[in-house]
Amino acid sequence: MTVKTKEKDLDYILDEMVDVVENSKDEIFHISEEARSEHEMLSRELEETRSQVIQYIESGDQLEQNVAYSRRRLSEVSKYFDRYSEDEIREVYETTHALQTKLAMVRQEEKRLRDKRDELERRLISLHQTIERAEGLANKISVILTYITDDFRQVNELLNEAKEKQEFSLKIIEAQEEERKRISREIHDGPAQMLANILLRSELVDRTFREGSTEEALQEIKSVRRMVRSSLYEVRRIIYDLRPMALDDLGLIPTIKKYVATTADYNNVKIDFQAIGEDKRLKQQYEIAFFRLVQEALQNAIKHANATLIQVKIEICSSNLTLVVKDNGQGFDPKIRRDKSFGIMGMRERVEMFDGEININSKIGSGTTIIVSVPYQNI
Repeated sequence: MTVKTKEKDLDYILDEMVDVVENSKDEIFHISEEARSEHEMLSRELEETRSQVIQYIESGDQLEQNVAYSRRRLSEVSKYFDRYSEDEIREVYETTHALQTKLAMVRQEEKRLRDKRDELERRLISLHQTIERAEGLANKISVILTYITDDFRQVNELLNEAKEKQEFSLKIIEAQEEERKRISREIHDGPAQMLANILLRSELVDRTFREGSTEEALQEIKSVRRMVRSSLYEVRRIIYDLRPMALDDLGLIPTIKKYVATTADYNNVKIDFQAIGEDKRLKQQYEIAFFRLVQEALQNAIKHANATLIQVKIEICSSNLTLVVKDNGQGFDPKIRRDKSFGIMGMRERVEMFDGEININSKIGSGTTIIVSVPYQNI
């Protein structure tokens, strides 16, 4: 990667950062405006509540005076009981009781309004703090935006020099990590599952033999042997996948021919291979990538699709590399995301590393076609 390309990449990153910061500033402004609107609404509600509290206090005070007068009246009636008629006594009692009940209701409503007023005051204080924090963040973001758009771009030249020195080592680390991840996926999907299955089948053999069914036990042992043989093949294949020597010595096309022939013979599957275009050596990273793509596509077709016929075609042009792998397997629905589908995920990652495109056309019961197209300049 040239320094000019790096500068473009860094400029793109900076532009993305600016967009993110500006969007964040807009969001903070929106939050601040919403808080202000809510603050105004609550302020009006608080004024109304305060007015209601005053009204209920005054009403309660007036009722307390009325209750006090009614109690004195009731005390007088009780003291001079014989001076009043039965209706007058009943009226005094009922009036006093009604006033006390009304006073209790007024004081209860007064308490509710006081609590509402206090809660509104607390919410207003919190909103005011939110508005202040939002304004402070907006100011800080403005400073950051200025730094990014002006000062930070001046670091571009210094970063380019450092990146040139680190580029080679970073690429090696990245490649190592990618290979480790791929190997872990291969072991998980292949030998690890097979060995677990062998363990279960061996327990079944033991149980069958103990139950006295020797013939069934022999059949199970044969099945275990096939699993062990398949596991051994998978282990050898993984070891071979680490670095096929033929790829360095012979190149992409001969290595794929050999791999296709070996795979077809071992799995008893018909695989047609066709190479179109220039038969030339490619850049090492492209040869490795396309060899891995062919490997993954064939293994998926054999292990998951149960295909009996697979067609592989590679076309090498002056500016483009194309790979087509088509099988007559059971197919699948590409719209449905399957758990632990590491194979397809890895293929996509490899193609994206070279700015290429991968299209997977499949339908349940109608097989699968994988088309990979990668730009290529042999400079």
